Amino acid sequence: MYNIKKNFGFGCMRLPMIDGEVDQRQFSEMVDTFLEAGFNYFDTAHGYLGGKSELALKSCLTSRHPRDSYILTNKLTTFFFEKEEEIRPFFENQLAWCGVEYFDFYLMHAQSAENFAKFKRCHAYETALELKKEGKIRHFGISFHDHADVLEQILTEYPQIEVVQIQFNYLDYDDPAVQSRKCYEVCRKYGKPVIVMEPVKGGNLVNLPDEAGAVLDELKGGSPASYAIRYAAGFDGMMMVLSGMSTLDQLEDNISYMREFQPLSQKEMDAVDKVRNIFRSMNLISCTACRYCTDGCPKHISIPDLFACMNTKQLYHDWNADYYYNNVHTKKNGKASDCVKCGKCEDACPQHLQIRNLLEDVAKEFEKTCR
Repeated sequence: MYNIKKNFGFGCMRLPMIDGEVDQRQFSEMVDTFLEAGFNYFDTAHGYLGGKSELALKSCLTSRHPRDSYILTNKLTTFFFEKEEEIRPFFENQLAWCGVEYFDFYLMHAQSAENFAKFKRCHAYETALELKKEGKIRHFGISFHDHADVLEQILTEYPQIEVVQIQFNYLDYDDPAVQSRKCYEVCRKYGKPVIVMEPVKGGNLVNLPDEAGAVLDELKGGSPASYAIRYAAGFDGMMMVLSGMSTLDQLEDNISYMREFQPLSQKEMDAVDKVRNIFRSMNLISCTACRYCTDGCPKHISIPDLFACMNTKQLYHDWNADYYYNNVHTKKNGKASDCVKCGKCEDACPQHLQIRNLLEDVAKEFEKTCR
């Protein structure tokens, strides 16, 4: 149906960068390697890398390879329109930025109860379905960040939805905030193929705590990423698992075990359960560094980086976390204590984190001399 060759896709939110720009030489090499290995699915959105992801795909993928050799997914994001009349021009710009005449998949981005209300008010779904009739979209879907009952509402109101992209990984499977399992079950109930985002939870399931890493090392079978991605891909109905790869080494590791995909064995599943329990015992902040929270922050607080410092200190108890907090991440941006508690970050957070409270904890940990 979809002309997709394998069940592993290239997420283009975390591309290789040099001095704030996409490293086009390395990205081109990654694209070529990915295609040569038999994979063909690429995923982007205009907000990724501040618009640079789409332009990099034009330079490194669409201008260098035949249109029928790849599948390209893009999204309509709430930040880039306020009324119905703005959607179609924005979409046409996305086609131009990506250098294509149509998108294989076009998703209503980051749907939640609040975003869905705006998309309905602006007739975004209807506009996208018109674009599909015109051949500018081949398949129509949504990406989703909310509770399962909201997903069920959307799928009930718009049965035309063909695919659903959800956050799904072994750490979030039964998480009450993300509700990966419940959202997956809704997709299965309505017969919608699933696209997985954040299978390694923004790198959290790659850079494991020592105790958790040791559990997977005992298997002597692959990298931490391999277990996370294979876990997600092993469920019924998973059409695609995306990975945001930022180096050629990461890409080569991923395609090494997804070229001939095998689900986790029972022994591997048991090990993953142990890793999950270790994470839960450590009370780490479950931030994926998607950076949706930073766009509207009036104090320009680099929230994901401060949370990373907090997690690093929790894991390793060394001075490096303090150094990065004081001399890198707050040098030109706001400190945790600068938060004015406007709540914009929490509205934007796909993880539904209580960011304002967490920033208070960060300030207590790293700004002790200021109290």
